[in-house]
Amino acid sequence: MRQRIMHHGARRRRERRRRAVWTGGELLVTTGVVLLLLVAHQLWWTNREAREGAQRRVEALEREWARGGGTDSGSQESEESQESEESRESEASRGAGVSGESRDSASGQDLRAAPGSAAVTPDLSQAYAVLSIPRLHLRVPVAEGVGKRSVLNKGYVGHYPGTGQPGGAGNFALAGHRNTHGEPFRYINRLVPEDTVRVETRSAVYMYVVDRTLRQTSARDSGVIGPVPRSTLHPSYGYTAPGHYLTLTTCTPEYTSRYRLVVWGKLVSTRPR
Repeated sequence: MRQRIMHHGARRRRERRRRAVWTGGELLVTTGVVLLLLVAHQLWWTNREAREGAQRRVEALEREWARGGGTDSGSQESEESQESEESRESEASRGAGVSGESRDSASGQDLRAAPGSAAVTPDLSQAYAVLSIPRLHLRVPVAEGVGKRSVLNKGYVGHYPGTGQPGGAGNFALAGHRNTHGEPFRYINRLVPEDTVRVETRSAVYMYVVDRTLRQTSARDSGVIGPVPRSTLHPSYGYTAPGHYLTLTTCTPEYTSRYRLVVWGKLVSTRPR
């Protein structure tokens, strides 16, 4: 019988091919594991971390209001220890508020707001109110500004600088993440007319009732957060007369920042704390 002769050169080439295939497989597996860890961090860990931080801030505000005294120094720790980069972001946002322009850097939202009616404006990035939506089992702090690192990524809801303040005439306009970092506004698409939204501050509790929803509009539809909110791209959505309005904005569809979802409400009651 004729035996096949294997030359050393051919054997070495086959060995190199096997090593290359093995190495490539290991790299693919490692890459997949890293990607899974990144997804888990973004979708799970950031939510857990932000929700816990937001809950602690709500509790700190409630303690502060119950005492009726000054600032809860412990509750301000995270806000006072912001990095220099975050401080620069806050300064930029402060300038935006003065000029009437605000940018939702978490979602890419670029909305221009008219001057608000509130006499007192909280410090930028300061949590000063609590937003509650019973249908969504949601209770989160409201902070001044819509900076990504300084407000929204903490799981807070951000107030557009230059728009109205709680209970005041005009439009109290808010932004929140739809996905990741606590995602407080993930399910605002489920709100329907007559659902209630409560805003608590140190001095009063304001009750709003959901009135209408704009399911999708451009990120540059500035009219939705105007003093009399009305879409500039979809004029049939919005209002035509001054009032006491609440606006909730977030990204849509989920896991994208291409468009904006908008929910509007009207003030129905105010009571002192």
